Amino acid sequence: MKGGIRLSLKIIRNDITKVSADIIVNTANPMPTYASGTDRAIYEAAGAEELLKERKKIGEIAIGDIAVTPAFKLDAKYIIHTVGPVWLGGNQGEFDNLKSCYQKSLDMAVELKASSIAFPLIATGVYHFPKDKALSIAISTINEFLMHHDMTVYLVVFDRRSFELSGKIFDGIDSYIDDHFVSNRRTHEYRRDLEMGYRESGSSVRGNRLREEILEETSVLCSDIGSIADMDLDDVINTTEKTFQERLLELIDNSGLSDPEVYKKANIDRKLFSKIRCDKDYKPKKKTAVALAIALELSYEDMTDLLARAGIALSPSSRFDIIIQYFVMKKVYDVSDINLALFKHGQQTLGE
Repeated sequence: MKGGIRLSLKIIRNDITKVSADIIVNTANPMPTYASGTDRAIYEAAGAEELLKERKKIGEIAIGDIAVTPAFKLDAKYIIHTVGPVWLGGNQGEFDNLKSCYQKSLDMAVELKASSIAFPLIATGVYHFPKDKALSIAISTINEFLMHHDMTVYLVVFDRRSFELSGKIFDGIDSYIDDHFVSNRRTHEYRRDLEMGYRESGSSVRGNRLREEILEETSVLCSDIGSIADMDLDDVINTTEKTFQERLLELIDNSGLSDPEVYKKANIDRKLFSKIRCDKDYKPKKKTAVALAIALELSYEDMTDLLARAGIALSPSSRFDIIIQYFVMKKVYDVSDINLALFKHGQQTLGE
């Protein structure tokens, strides 16, 4: 997005030549020519003849280095050409060179006063850099940069299923999702069986047992309803607890974090956070509320309490909600890691 100050990392599935940003990053050939993949697509979309003429003025680009040209017909101001490393097993400086591609591109974006930059997953095409390792380098380098700069950074993945998430934090997430869908279905069926069994069994021993289980399951709810029923309406209204915004600011104060630390960790921009801080009755989007809870590293209980104050509930039948629960239960509070998992499973990512 051009214009305005933004702060976030957005993982999107798209053709990078269709992305609107101040800067488009190209995975370039070292020599002034273009071959296949992202490189060819960018040349053709920008206008191959004009771009190649400009590129020839630069000459050879070293591995891990960058060069800048106009963007011509792309919906951008500049193209940063960067040469990624060929994968040779990981012991030939590939990791440092790939990090350099991202770091130098980001530093140049600051120099060019850009508000947004779009990266492909550099070196994962014909250079065969393992996609999970390339993804890890991209995310860590971009995150480190965003802690000190205001910018929107797009990581453009043409196919979200073209890479696999790896590492301990991701182990078991697919089975966790499946198990919770099964558990949710069983719970639903169990309650239905209880109700049907009670109706069909009458006053039999089995019927009495089922009735006791149903009553036990609803006893807490009934007691809450009973206590409210004994109160006047004015008393009920006067017992209203803190709003989402009030509770959020209280949690931030208790955390010892500064406002910038919170909104950066939550992957939301400063303007949105300022709006939340100034409006006691602010109603956030679900992904924004969850991102703030993650940034504050709340327990699952505290997170659900905070969300409830905005009228938001987590459901065991929602893949998005189950993924959030998975990471919170594991005490993993890195929004980028969570967003990678959400993206892989076709869910909306956290943040702005």
